[in-house]
Amino acid sequence: QLQFVESGGGLVQPGGSLRLSCAVFGLTFSIYNMGWYRQAPGKQRELVATISSGGSTNYADSVKGRFTISRDSAKKTMYLQMNSLKPEDTAVYYCHAVRTVGDYWGHGTQVTVSS
Repeated sequence: QLQFVESGGGLVQPGGSLRLSCAVFGLTFSIYNMGWYRQAPGKQRELVATISSGGSTNYADSVKGRFTISRDSAKKTMYLQMNSLKPEDTAVYYCHAVRTVGDYWGHGTQVTVSS
């Protein structure tokens, strides 16, 4: 059964760091392109970062230099290291897996950046 277990979200002060994890069960993790998306209240869901099955990465301009996406195929887990967090990074962060046959979403984890 397909399941995404997202963790690592929470409340952090501006300038702080968080590390999100997305553990994947029920699909062949290594052949999927993966990504993190986020949705702030009243806004559309937007891409944060992606990592291909081969390890190539892509970032939204707003997070370049602050966030790092990675994956561990042995653990079937994707990560998002978030540094220098800003209030505008506050959102629900979603894990995403995609291949030509289809795509899948996690349920999301809340990240709140506030003093």
